[in-house]
Amino acid sequence: MTTGTPQQPPTGRRERKKAATRQALADAALRLFLERGYDEVGIREIADAADVSTTTLFKHFPVKEALVFDEETDQEALLLAAVRQRAEGQSIPAALCEHALRRRIVAAGTDGRFADFSNLVDSTPALRDYGQSMWLRHEAALAQAIAGETGAPADDPTCAALAHFALEAPRAVRGQTDPRQALIRAFELLEHGWNAGGPGA
Repeated sequence: MTTGTPQQPPTGRRERKKAATRQALADAALRLFLERGYDEVGIREIADAADVSTTTLFKHFPVKEALVFDEETDQEALLLAAVRQRAEGQSIPAALCEHALRRRIVAAGTDGRFADFSNLVDSTPALRDYGQSMWLRHEAALAQAIAGETGAPADDPTCAALAHFALEAPRAVRGQTDPRQALIRAFELLEHGWNAGGPGA
């Protein structure tokens, strides 16, 4: 699902055509899944709705679940860029907070389909499993990026913990009256520690 700030359009006619086909497939799949349920929609129906062959569909999406998480690669790239390209003097937790506010909280608040998308994933075991595997890949990549930026060993547990909680924080504040402020508080805890900012501190 497309969320947050749109990406720059690809340059070149071939790249633009591929991107348009991929987007048409993802849009058709999400529309059909929301209308009828994930398990009730077949691959051929999605391909027909996007006016392409099933062979073309599988060139863009190797498995059915990937149609729902069509921006997986872009999301990971933006996540890693938030750490590696953060402003001079900005801490890693602050950079990840900024990224989460811009990419996930804004998307949840401005995209009317976001709640439907979340409900679809939460109610479909295959999508829940795929989404969890995706987040674990993102988490591992983020932990390595944090380690690289701080000079820590690649398997440093504190880097892994920061990556895990940074990715979980937006989900933890879902449903709060003010999710933006709740997310900021969660990242302040990551920045300063429980004794400095936790309840009762």
